[in-house]
Amino acid sequence: MSDLAPFFRLMGAFWVLVRADAVLPRALDPYLPPAARMLARTLRLFAGPQARRGRPGERLAIVLERLGPAAIKLGQLLSTRADIFGQQFADDLARLKDQLAPFPMEVALAEVAKTFGKPISDMFSDFGPPVGAASLAQAHSARLLDGRKVAVKILRPGVEHRIRADIRAMTLAARWAERMGPEASRLEPRALVATVARSLELELDLRLEAAGASELGEVMARDPYMRAPKVIWEGVGKRVLTLAWAEGMALSDPLALEQPGMQRPDLATNLIRAFLAQALDHGVFHADLHEGNLFVAPDAGLMAVDYGIIGRLGPAERKYLAEILWGFLERDYRRVALVHFQAGYVPEHHSVDAFAQAIRAVGEPIFGHNAGEVSMGRILGQLFEITALFDMRLRPELVLLQKTMVTVEGVARRIDPNHDIWAAAEPVVRRWITRELAPAARLQRLMQDALDIFEGLARHAKAPVAPPAVVIETQGANVRMLWFAIGSAVAGGAFLIAALLAR
Repeated sequence: MSDLAPFFRLMGAFWVLVRADAVLPRALDPYLPPAARMLARTLRLFAGPQARRGRPGERLAIVLERLGPAAIKLGQLLSTRADIFGQQFADDLARLKDQLAPFPMEVALAEVAKTFGKPISDMFSDFGPPVGAASLAQAHSARLLDGRKVAVKILRPGVEHRIRADIRAMTLAARWAERMGPEASRLEPRALVATVARSLELELDLRLEAAGASELGEVMARDPYMRAPKVIWEGVGKRVLTLAWAEGMALSDPLALEQPGMQRPDLATNLIRAFLAQALDHGVFHADLHEGNLFVAPDAGLMAVDYGIIGRLGPAERKYLAEILWGFLERDYRRVALVHFQAGYVPEHHSVDAFAQAIRAVGEPIFGHNAGEVSMGRILGQLFEITALFDMRLRPELVLLQKTMVTVEGVARRIDPNHDIWAAAEPVVRRWITRELAPAARLQRLMQDALDIFEGLARHAKAPVAPPAVVIETQGANVRMLWFAIGSAVAGGAFLIAALLAR
């Protein structure tokens, strides 16, 4: 029975999509190859009366809402890419960001009282109706007893059950996908689903979201690009989260960018720089930056809400990301290729120079052009062809990063159609490269390596005595590492001194 429920859920989802003509809608017929067009026409034989109602994006939005939280997340991502799917299609999906049907007010009030074990009036002087409803939760405006205006986020009733059902269905679909051949298995479907499932599970505990908002608030405060609302910790529970009120208007509101004094180019630039500064400088970033989670005001700039999905990068991934971006900025495609090989993104049996040539074919047509002059759909298609040509596999640890980069770039395009992503990224990437790859930084890391080895030797000296051969072999390796680190540090110091004298 364990596999039957996910199977029927998948079949039910596919049938709902077919009935609404949302798998391969007739609007796509002119762009489909003959085989796909024939498949679309066959599926359309089973379409219901709803297949003729409304536009493809409207029908898909209705279906995704019915299918539940995981499907809604997909719709949110698609809605940020008007450049790929068309403006009307993206606009029709936009309501999935924060305009879903709310659950009843009495249910929300009961949940808050249950979470904190006391009446609403003991915490809030006023508690308003929902101001936004998304896939997992809805938000209410309220006032604390001291008069401060706050936003109270409450999880949807029964959402945990729906998420668990979605995860089981996605896991089954991933197992099927892996059997479809090498091209499907190259995308690591099971690892991808595991990454998505983990992020969804973490979103179901609002105490973790509060911690993420607090951490990223400290990170954002170090740069002027973006802000986070303050966490009201006495209003935090597993199913309820209270934050200071975000001033301004959500970017999902069509009037948000029409506010007097709004500087669109600056806003788009700050969004790109905020994301890159978080990811590169701190290794932690807001991984759900769609328009419904971004508030804007002419005087206050950008404020991000909804910290349920937090992305993290280790030092190695941050280095690879910075060097790849810097290589593109410098149009040094061989450097970009080398970093891909060093990171293990491209199998070693391929040629670095051939991969650099393929990367050049992507980079040159877009360098120096603004967003309105670049077809992101064409670029993504070309990148996918390159990954297949060079046997590149999906890296699960980078899924949130890649998804966020696609979202952020799409939102920046909507804010400013003439946005130049490279000009926006350059100061943040240059700052990282200058700081982390300078001789002084390398010397500091070498000295830290030496200290780590000394500490390892000290711990080894206190450890129980091992058989003589093992002790001699281990000590010999440690000594060799120690002398290498000391020698490297001395050489690095000499290089730094010579560089300073030369200036």
